[in-house]
Amino acid sequence: ILAVNPNRLSMAGIPRGGVFLATAVAAVVGTLLMAFLSNYPFVLAPGMGLNAFLTFGVVFGMGYSWQFALLAVFVEGLVFLALSLTPVRESIFNAIPFTLKKAVAAGIGLFICFIALQTSGVIVNNDATLVGLVSFKNVNFHTQGVCALLALAGTLATGVMLVKGLKGAILLGILATWVLGMVCQAAGIYVPDPAVKCFSLYPNFTLEGISQNFSEFGRTFG
Repeated sequence: ILAVNPNRLSMAGIPRGGVFLATAVAAVVGTLLMAFLSNYPFVLAPGMGLNAFLTFGVVFGMGYSWQFALLAVFVEGLVFLALSLTPVRESIFNAIPFTLKKAVAAGIGLFICFIALQTSGVIVNNDATLVGLVSFKNVNFHTQGVCALLALAGTLATGVMLVKGLKGAILLGILATWVLGMVCQAAGIYVPDPAVKCFSLYPNFTLEGISQNFSEFGRTFG
């Protein structure tokens, strides 16, 4: 979600750094509240699905500004908070069939998977079938090609660790893929090119980079 949320919402014009920081802060605060107030081992983070609806449905589809869309989300949050203080929310939740709850979880998982494969370049646009797989002959191997290979390698490694029952398999898979990507960039195999959305894989811990994220966060939600 830290990766997808900024990518999707920045398409609507929202500053990427501000969205990234807001997503991280919301996840930390929500998780701490769940830990100390409810004593449940659940990690909370901004939900998937609404970001795509905000970008493609509200901003692109209905023509509203992203500022208006965020205001609507804020009002929606107040409504849900009010419902949480009454038995109405629990009644609505219990009225949803169990099979539909499972289907929603699977659908969101497939949605996130599709976005990940699309963002990494494994899935590309196809005029004939709408969706197609990347052809390494038709892309620059040192940019989109390496990104697609890293995504496939990381997914395979994560799957193997999950099957083996290794704790933290998903996090380890992400970190391993990131380290491998930095090695490829250091060796010149991967060449960053912002024009095709292939950015540097080195972390930016400079004061300039941190201050930019905070300033974009202030412009977005201040």
